[in-house]
Amino acid sequence: MKIAVFPPNSLILADLVERKGHEPLVLQKEIRKKVTDVEIDSPPLNITEEEPVKGLKYAAIEVPSGVRGRMAIFGPLIDEAEAAIIMEDAPFGFGCIGCARTNELSMFCLRKRGIPTLELKYPKTREETIEVVNKINTFLDGLEEKNG
Repeated sequence: MKIAVFPPNSLILADLVERKGHEPLVLQKEIRKKVTDVEIDSPPLNITEEEPVKGLKYAAIEVPSGVRGRMAIFGPLIDEAEAAIIMEDAPFGFGCIGCARTNELSMFCLRKRGIPTLELKYPKTREETIEVVNKINTFLDGLEEKNG
């Protein structure tokens, strides 16, 4: 299954999803497409004039263009997702996307999709970390059984 992870650039969540045989829908893959695209003439900006326009599908015109630009990339990942894992209160190093409003909008869009979603608080201790990994594995195993 295609699993949206949030934060969408979390290598840790992406790795856990891949190890269970699912496809993580992550920012890195989308940015790679843009960086290697000959139409992008000024990496690392990785954005074309069309990106904020595409973002209008997910955010109103009054929303800052940075949010719309991010949603032009995140929105299609959210639309494609068959399930989601959301890690809340994660520190910046875990996978920050740098924009609180985009974070809120992305989580709202994921929740309203009605797809199977696992929401977790970032673990602070070793025991909590083990528990979080176990919950993620159980969630992913359950998805396999439903679609098996």
